Amino acid sequence: MPLLTRLVALVALALLAACTKPVAWAPEADVIAARYQHEGPTEIVVFNVINNETGRGEHSAMMINAPSQRVLFDPAGTWTHPDAPERHDVHYGFDERQLYRYTYYHARRTHHVLIQHLQVPPETAEYILRLAEQEGPVPDAYCAKSIVHILNQVPGYEWIRSGFQPNRLSEQFGTIAGVVEDRIYSDAEPTERQQYTE
Repeated sequence: MPLLTRLVALVALALLAACTKPVAWAPEADVIAARYQHEGPTEIVVFNVINNETGRGEHSAMMINAPSQRVLFDPAGTWTHPDAPERHDVHYGFDERQLYRYTYYHARRTHHVLIQHLQVPPETAEYILRLAEQEGPVPDAYCAKSIVHILNQVPGYEWIRSGFQPNRLSEQFGTIAGVVEDRIYSDAEPTERQQYTE
């Protein structure tokens, strides 16, 4: 292999490594101990963190409430909490406290969070959970694309078109019959929001 080709390959690998966060793989005991089953309906919930000034979606995530447990798939996300052990972008133990912490980690003076709920059959929620566990770790900027990749493998959602823009995902997801939307706003600055993440 010529020297120039080797150098190009090394630079490409370095750039790829630079645009991904460290791989998270919580111990099995932590994942089992954190397991949380939510009593609500089985559903998937798509989050879109939207810039209040530009209206541009800047991050997508998906909560999955399956019969076995409720988790958060936060592809290439920066949110962490010791009570929500992570494996390849899937956060376990995603109870109401973690949902609150996650939402207000993102909702602030500059951004709000669009939340889209869709009830699905129990077996569908379970299948999506398994797909999420197989999807990560996700590179930076692939948050919306990775969620679409999961949904495209579910019968009935193959039509959702892939892309990197969270708004495009939200717009398509919002056309599905039964989707219920909510928006969370907050005037708190990041330092004031620390109480939500502790």
